[in-house]
Amino acid sequence: MTQTEALQAHRRLCDELHQLALEENRFLKEHRQLPPPALLERKRGLITRLDASLAALREAPPARPGDPDRRALIEKAREKILQILHLDRENEQLMLRYTLSRPGHAPRASAMAPAAPAADAPLSASAAAPTIPPASPEAASPPAPVGSLSQLQRLYDRLR
Repeated sequence: MTQTEALQAHRRLCDELHQLALEENRFLKEHRQLPPPALLERKRGLITRLDASLAALREAPPARPGDPDRRALIEKAREKILQILHLDRENEQLMLRYTLSRPGHAPRASAMAPAAPAADAPLSASAAAPTIPPASPEAASPPAPVGSLSQLQRLYDRLR
């Protein structure tokens, strides 16, 4: 396979990835829930094919330098990849938002913050932030604040 053929195949794959990202974005915005597992499996399959496509690009014999067709193919592939990355980032943000807003999840930290007392009102014990007792003896370390980075990381990892 020549480098031009490998670039054309890579561009077609990038188009497929872009269409899938658009489909995922449409689903997330319309249904306001996580996409079905079938969509995520298709995404994994395309990512696997992308790895193979990148390997084929590396193995293809180089084209002659300064080839305007090759340069145009590379530029179009780069543009498509940037579009995919932008859509994927938006999709991840939507998935995180919908995961955090599902029933049974803790509310955002800003919703749990107590109202600020009036400037002339003295602080009382009830104005302090509530603490959550540990559920078990091994969880005796202080609880992480709601919305902490570790909770967000666990949610993100669960989505992957």
